[in-house]
Amino acid sequence: MKFTKPAISVTEQIALLRRRGMVIDDEPLARHYLTHISYYRLRAYWLPFEAPAPAAGDHAFTPGTRFEDVLALYVFDRQLRLLVLDAIERVEVATRAAWAHHMAMAYGPHGYLDQAHHDDPIKHAEAVADLTKEIRRSKDTFVKHYNRTYDDPALPPTWMVAEVMSFGALSKWIDNLRHRPDRQAIARPFALDERVFTSFAHHVSIIRNIAAHHGRLWNKRFAFKMILPRSPGQLPVAMRGADERLLHNTLVMLDHLLTVVAPGSEWRRRVVDLIMGCPQANPAMMGFPADWQARVAWRVA
Repeated sequence: MKFTKPAISVTEQIALLRRRGMVIDDEPLARHYLTHISYYRLRAYWLPFEAPAPAAGDHAFTPGTRFEDVLALYVFDRQLRLLVLDAIERVEVATRAAWAHHMAMAYGPHGYLDQAHHDDPIKHAEAVADLTKEIRRSKDTFVKHYNRTYDDPALPPTWMVAEVMSFGALSKWIDNLRHRPDRQAIARPFALDERVFTSFAHHVSIIRNIAAHHGRLWNKRFAFKMILPRSPGQLPVAMRGADERLLHNTLVMLDHLLTVVAPGSEWRRRVVDLIMGCPQANPAMMGFPADWQARVAWRVA
């Protein structure tokens, strides 16, 4: 099918939204945000307000839908992304530290380069090749110092490369470790089984990329779902009945990990306050079970 939709001006966008039933009382406000956010980006946030249209192929809004409602949902998602990134940063740093320390203590500063410690030789070779490219591109002072000072091995020690590789790459390094005790040693400080921790590391690296690139997060369905934990006991209880492809379980896991790496954090309270402060953001569309507020995992003092 040939694409034939024409581009339309902001004035025409406002007229189109009104024709479809959106209430726009403050036209300068709508014009401002359609100009600086864009119609197409905001469209993802008015989809929950859409209703069946009289004409086939057309769109319509639930009566009473206001532009300010859409904007409130957009702002909510932006604030949620910032909260999620804040948590992921701490978890990511702790994961880098756990991998680097274990590999260095178990196999030496450059043990990560030994294919014998990894399950799939092709994946390991690809990971080393990708890491080599990252090191060559790096402008970090510690990388430059290593390259000026040493030529064997060509790559820096574990604790340096852990700071250069992406979180997604790190999750693959951990997943490809041949021996389960190695993965368990990395996961143990987080009070998680290695299968759960490795799965979550990959899952949350995807979430991180979405959030870092300003993508919609609050009601997104994720293609890759993590393995659900059986322990600690509060985690399976918190996740019971939640939609596994939506954000709820990710938030629960991040909160659990923050109790380990950032005890005393107010992150859970900030998440709850954000949700309760935005009536347009239906928690069910984030995968939250109906009784989520009564569950221990979401209680705030």
